[in-house]
Amino acid sequence: MDSFELNKVAGAVLGTLLFAIGSGFVAELIYHPKPAGSAGYALPEPEPAKGGGEAAAPKAEPIAVRLASADAEKGKGGTKACQACHSFEKGGPNKVGPDLWDVVERQKAHHEGFDYSAGLKEKGGNWSYEDLDHFIENPKAYVKGTKMAFAGISSPTERANVIAYLRTLSDSPKPLPAAEKAAEKKDEAKPAEVKPAEAKPGAPPEPLATEAPAKANPNAEQKAKAGEVTKDKPTQQ
Repeated sequence: MDSFELNKVAGAVLGTLLFAIGSGFVAELIYHPKPAGSAGYALPEPEPAKGGGEAAAPKAEPIAVRLASADAEKGKGGTKACQACHSFEKGGPNKVGPDLWDVVERQKAHHEGFDYSAGLKEKGGNWSYEDLDHFIENPKAYVKGTKMAFAGISSPTERANVIAYLRTLSDSPKPLPAAEKAAEKKDEAKPAEVKPAEAKPGAPPEPLATEAPAKANPNAEQKAKAGEVTKDKPTQQ
């Protein structure tokens, strides 16, 4: 291919580029985008909470109260995500986490063959129902530096169901905490309501409070007496 042919090819490519650029420039001159104007409507914005802060979440009932109505079958379904890291059968193997058979009231950080985090080893004590509730809600907040990567279960009802299922994983399930005592403690924390006194049958109704009578004007009383004396005294002829 000689230089003449190369020049024709280069000219064709250059002409195509110039045509494309020119077409875009001409299109911008002909067509102008139109503003939306007042079409549509503004979405309402959320109203800020009164008092300048967010409303506090309602406090969950004690775990003893929630366990009284918990559903262990629903709790079993709630542990499906846990099965990747834990086994639940008796004598089951340790995985990323320890086997959870008979975990209720088991000594913390003492399951055979599992290397626990230093934070859990420092906790001490046994896994009570209340401790399990706090740990399942937020493991990282309950045990600093825990190896457990699970974010936790925020719903108090779901946590109670899971703990009720963990309680069944035992040859002799531990007794449930007394819900009556927990309810009594909760009621004691509430201020006592003042009830109006009930009227006894046959008793007269209590008198209503009335305003004190206005003080008599002494001058008016003297004038009234003087008028009565004048009226009773016979007139002289």
